[in-house]
Amino acid sequence: MTGRKYSIALCLTKEIQHLKLIFLCTLFRFWIKCMTSKYSLNKEAHINSHCKQIVLQRISAMAPGPQWRPQLYGDDKSNEAMSLDLNLPGVQNYSLKCPIDRKFRQIFYETRNHKRSKLEHPMDESLGSNGNSNCSTTSLPRLLFRDHVWTYMQRYLAIEAMEEAAVAMLGGEENESKEEEGGEGMKLVEQLTACAEAVACRDKMHASALLSELRANALVLGTSFQRVASCFVQGLADRLALLQPLGAVGVVGPVAKARTVTIEKDEALSLVYELCPQIQFGHFVANESILEAFEGESFVHVVDLGMTLGLARGHQWRNLMQSLVHRAGQPPKRLRITGVGTCPERLQAIGDDLEHYAKSLKLNFEFSVVESNLENLKPEDVKTSDEEALVINSILQLHCVVKESRGALNSVLQKLHKLSPKLLILVEQDSSHNGPFFLGRFMEALHYYSAIFDSLDAMLPKYDTKRAKMEQFYFAEEINNIVSCEGPARFERHERVDQWRRRMSRAGFQPVPIKMITQAKQWLGKVKACEGYTIVEDKGCLVLGWKSKSIIAASCWK
Repeated sequence: MTGRKYSIALCLTKEIQHLKLIFLCTLFRFWIKCMTSKYSLNKEAHINSHCKQIVLQRISAMAPGPQWRPQLYGDDKSNEAMSLDLNLPGVQNYSLKCPIDRKFRQIFYETRNHKRSKLEHPMDESLGSNGNSNCSTTSLPRLLFRDHVWTYMQRYLAIEAMEEAAVAMLGGEENESKEEEGGEGMKLVEQLTACAEAVACRDKMHASALLSELRANALVLGTSFQRVASCFVQGLADRLALLQPLGAVGVVGPVAKARTVTIEKDEALSLVYELCPQIQFGHFVANESILEAFEGESFVHVVDLGMTLGLARGHQWRNLMQSLVHRAGQPPKRLRITGVGTCPERLQAIGDDLEHYAKSLKLNFEFSVVESNLENLKPEDVKTSDEEALVINSILQLHCVVKESRGALNSVLQKLHKLSPKLLILVEQDSSHNGPFFLGRFMEALHYYSAIFDSLDAMLPKYDTKRAKMEQFYFAEEINNIVSCEGPARFERHERVDQWRRRMSRAGFQPVPIKMITQAKQWLGKVKACEGYTIVEDKGCLVLGWKSKSIIAASCWK
């Protein structure tokens, strides 16, 4: 029996030592977290208060039943065992010495020497040879293994609660930083609005003073709103430089000219296509609609207005070629694409690339270029035949034709209508940046581009060079044109989808509802877009948005 008790005691000792090791590892892990996180001592009181609440809740939930807890702790010593030093310095130097630890150590040592411990059977000692049944006031209750497990469990839970409290404090700090950023953002909004009002009133002195403050607060590499604010500050500064004196009408705008193409803009456009879903969304909806229109057709023809701003490699048409080759039935006998734009060399380079790709797919392909802007485009410039199914593709192009008068765009749309297309795909920014009043246009653009910059902030790190290139060489160019330019020089005249419906109807087009909301949402899940982008259907159109703000809309017409 003695050897058996010794074996049991030895096993119990190993289990307790294992629990001690777990406790020490947990304690050391939290100590390292405290040292690396550099918690300040003035936050210990908040952590302690939060910890004690969690510990008391957990202990009350896990406390042993009344049938055995009184055997472990007397009323006078329960507080000693239950009191937990929740101060960080105290936890770091916790000695792990408690009445239970000393009691069990004594039991183990005497058991190891094959002696009967008086602490193990206090009632046997109290009976004695004299048969005295009075229990000694110094006798300790019998210890069970579950008692030790329960004790060390409370210590472990205490440390765990402290970790949760520390995480909660860190979360509070993050919330505080977000609140500070929100306060700074509101201040920037007020300053931008005041500066825009001063510019609108041609108050150069007040506007210049506000611009000086804004340049100090609107950092190019700051928060998402600071970054977008810096773009609007530059636009306001450029507009202020072109203002006429008080008493004059309007602004002295720069001479209208075609869009200049630079290496930086090309790279920024490619990055926007690769990393942002806006242009890819337009290509996806357009290609799916074109495939549906070309179903059963042998000779198909696409007139591409602007060739998606001259995006290199013709990504949209590569995808279309693959779909046509692998469609049900026979591929088309001939695919012809006509590119319309003012840079024939650039468009021809894209066409040559597409011809090589079509040969690899064994697809009969023809490419032609019409050198013209949209205002001067004539129906006879586009070579068509009666056997062809014609589709017109416009990705972020027609808003450039919108002017103060409605005649310019209506004339272009009527010319396109004379081509009798089977389908016209229209993809445009869904925002009102063509209002008659500068201040309203300014605020609408600020709301729109704040959503875009917020999406970039969710996708890319703060100091990412790709993010900076997209912001400064693509979106900043659009903002500057909206804010600083007037007259023919302002070509970024985005309008909402409802306004496009009215314009297209006046030109004789009829809407074709897009019934692919399910496929569009599946596509959005496949592309590398961060959470926050949404696709909704709006009266037969598909709208891509960031959270609650619409970004780009796609519609079909015939």
